[in-house]
Amino acid sequence: MMKKSEVKQAFPALVAAWKCERGFERTAAQELSFSDFLGWVRDNHPRYLNFRISTSPEYDMQQWFEDEIGLPSFYR
Repeated sequence: MMKKSEVKQAFPALVAAWKCERGFERTAAQELSFSDFLGWVRDNHPRYLNFRISTSPEYDMQQWFEDEIGLPSFYR
């Protein structure tokens, strides 16, 4: 099991790798899909979904994803 802090630290690199692999480097934030990202993480890096949290790893990851891609608050 990973620590939440380890996952959060690795998160920007995960998003960058996903965007690069999917060809989303120049895609607007509001067009990016957290569900696609989460599926990619599940398929390619499932260990990052195994950390202890009071809600769920997916909930925290969605918040980090929106912050990382710079999604404006009115899209949340």
